[in-house]
Amino acid sequence: MPRLSINGKSVRVKKGETVLQAAKKLGVHIPTFCYHEALEPYGACRLCLVEVVKGAKPGLVTACTQPAVEGMEVLTDTERVQKRRRMIAELLLARNPDSPRLKELAADLGVTETRFEPYPDRDDCLLCGLCTRVCSQLIGQSAISFVHRGPDRKVMPPFDETSEICMACGACVAVCPTGKLTFRDEEGCRIIEEWKTKQPLARCAECGLEFAPQMMVNVLKEKLGLTAEYLDLCPSCRTKKLKETLLATKTFAAASPFTHEE
Repeated sequence: MPRLSINGKSVRVKKGETVLQAAKKLGVHIPTFCYHEALEPYGACRLCLVEVVKGAKPGLVTACTQPAVEGMEVLTDTERVQKRRRMIAELLLARNPDSPRLKELAADLGVTETRFEPYPDRDDCLLCGLCTRVCSQLIGQSAISFVHRGPDRKVMPPFDETSEICMACGACVAVCPTGKLTFRDEEGCRIIEEWKTKQPLARCAECGLEFAPQMMVNVLKEKLGLTAEYLDLCPSCRTKKLKETLLATKTFAAASPFTHEE
């Protein structure tokens, strides 16, 4: 297990863990925007920059992607680090000045406005990659991805047309840090305008409530091997049925002659 120091504090981590994970163990705050514990680190936003002074190639690195190695010495609050983070915050604000989370992060760095001109034809997306990664890594669909390069880079379904594999599950909406992605349920369908997706909603077999896209229910049945009886119920009816099953099981166990000592 490698041992390293962060801001003079020693910490031991598991092999393969990153500087960001080591900092969390010490309670050292490092700002992040594109990072999510359930996803592979990406290093897109650069806000988690720290300075390595020993034990690896010296210089500024992204804490979320930098593996922690034996003998490494890291500083997270030097003037060099803070200056670079403030610059990045200004650049991000120029692209999306209305994101509440970004404004909060920038304010913590002492940045309340940007000196840069607003990004031309901005669409509020900060290219953090959270939506594409959650779709591919957790949901397993890869219905959206990055396209183009440089200033034309953006996220969209293949060929900017309706994706046949987008389930409208809403995972991308849940992780989007800017609020750019949204969905709505209307007229028996879930709609995600950004991806041109419109999926019919499944109805609970018990109460008739529309509770999830039917395609998502079908995919879960196939991938997880769960019974239709379980997945065809809304969360409330599912919980109720589970409680009834557990209660029946306990009642049976209490009444069984094999559960009592002689």
